[in-house]
Amino acid sequence: MFDVIIIGGGASGFYAAIHIAETNPNIKIAILERGKDVLKKVSISGGGRCNVTNGETDPMELTKNYPRGAKELLGPFYSHGPEQTMQFFESRGVPLKIEDDGRVFPESNSSQSIIDCFLKETDRLGIQVYRQSSVKAIEPIQEGEANVGWQVTTVKAKYSCKKLLVTAGSNPKIWEMLEGLGHSIVAPVPSLFTFNIDDDRISGIPGVSTPAHVEVLPKHSYKPEISVKLKSKRNGKPLFSAEGPVLITHWGLSGPAILRLSAWGALQLHESKYRFPIKVNWLPEYHKSSVLSFLQEVKEVEGKKTVLRSKVFDIPKRLWTNLVKASDIANDEKWAEVTKEKLQQLSDQLSNSRFMVEGKSTFKDEFVTAGGVELKEINFKTYESRICDGLYFAGEIMNVDAITGGFNFQNAWTGGYLAAMGITEALGS
Repeated sequence: MFDVIIIGGGASGFYAAIHIAETNPNIKIAILERGKDVLKKVSISGGGRCNVTNGETDPMELTKNYPRGAKELLGPFYSHGPEQTMQFFESRGVPLKIEDDGRVFPESNSSQSIIDCFLKETDRLGIQVYRQSSVKAIEPIQEGEANVGWQVTTVKAKYSCKKLLVTAGSNPKIWEMLEGLGHSIVAPVPSLFTFNIDDDRISGIPGVSTPAHVEVLPKHSYKPEISVKLKSKRNGKPLFSAEGPVLITHWGLSGPAILRLSAWGALQLHESKYRFPIKVNWLPEYHKSSVLSFLQEVKEVEGKKTVLRSKVFDIPKRLWTNLVKASDIANDEKWAEVTKEKLQQLSDQLSNSRFMVEGKSTFKDEFVTAGGVELKEINFKTYESRICDGLYFAGEIMNVDAITGGFNFQNAWTGGYLAAMGITEALGS
C-alpha cells in the first residue's frame, strides 16, 4: 500500500514525487513507468540539451505561449513559474543559463544533468520507481459511496494507494481508462509539426534559414476546387500568422515561425487534413509596395548588373537565386532589361510568396499534442479531478500544450508542483 502512486515516469511525475517527499518524508511514493527508461522526453528535448523552461517570468506574458490552457495556467504560474523551476534545479547542483531567445538550458548543455538530478533525488528520498510497468487498469477503492483510494493494475502487479497522480503524457490507453472513470477527453491532434511543401522555389536548398512573416490562409484563397474549408469568413484574411526564423528543409518549411503556426492552428489544420495555403514574406521588414519601389530604384541605379548575381536584400543567396528564377528572369538578364511585369513578379516572390502545404511532419521526436483531459474537469488550485476524489493530473495528459521554447516543460513543472502540494495537504501530516 502506497500513499501516492504516480502513473508516468516523465518530467511532471518526477518533479511532483520529489516535492511530495520533501514536504512530507513519511509519505510512501511509487512511480510507474511503462518503458525501460524514465524521463525519455527530457533526454531528447532541445536536441539532447533539455530546454528546461523559458526566461519569461511574467505570468501574463507566459500564458501567451499556450494555445490551449492559457486561462487555466495564469493562477498556477503565479504560484510556481520559471523562477521557482530554475531555483529548484540550481539548488540541486544543476546550474542553468538563459540564451538570447529566452530558452533555459543546463550549463552542461546536456539533458543528462537533469536526468541525473532527478534520479539522485528519488534515490535520496526513497521514492520507488517501477520500470516496464505498463498500467492495465485503474479502479477506485470505495467504502460505501466514498472513494478512499485507488487500485492500479500493471502488467507485473497490483498496487493500491490513497492518492493517484496521472502524468502519463499523450497516452491513448490511459485516456480511455480516465473516460471509464467519468472524465471527458478532448480528441488529441498533433500540435508541433513542420509543413510539407513540394515547390521549386525551396527545393534543393535545405538548411537555408531566414526571418520571415508567414500567414496561413483560407483554403479558397489558393485553389477553389479544394472542398474542405477552414473556419473562416471568405474574405482572404489570414487565419493565423507568425514572424520569426523559417528553416527550409528537404520536405518543406520548419523553424520557430512554422512551429508556432502549427501549435496555434492545430485544430483547424487537422480539420483541413493538412492541405492549406500559406503566404510567406521573406522580407518581413518590408511591405509589398515598398519592395517594388526599391526594385525600381535598383533597376535605375544598377542597370548594368546581372539580377541573379546582385542580391539587393539581406536574404540567403540560394533563396534569392530561386526566387529570381521563379520570376522568369534569365540567368544573364541585367536589371536594365527586366520588364515591369518581371519586376512585379520578383516583388511578389520576395514579399508575397504563396505555397500549398500538402501534409505535415512531426517535429523531431518532441511530439506534442493538443487534446487530453477536459480542463473544466480539473481544479487548477490543486490539479485534482473535479470528477473523482483523490485523482490528480499534471503535464500533457491534460488538454494543455505550448509552442517551443521550454513552455511545455514549464507546464509540467508547474502542474507537478501544485499537484504535489494538493496531495500532501490532502494526506495531512
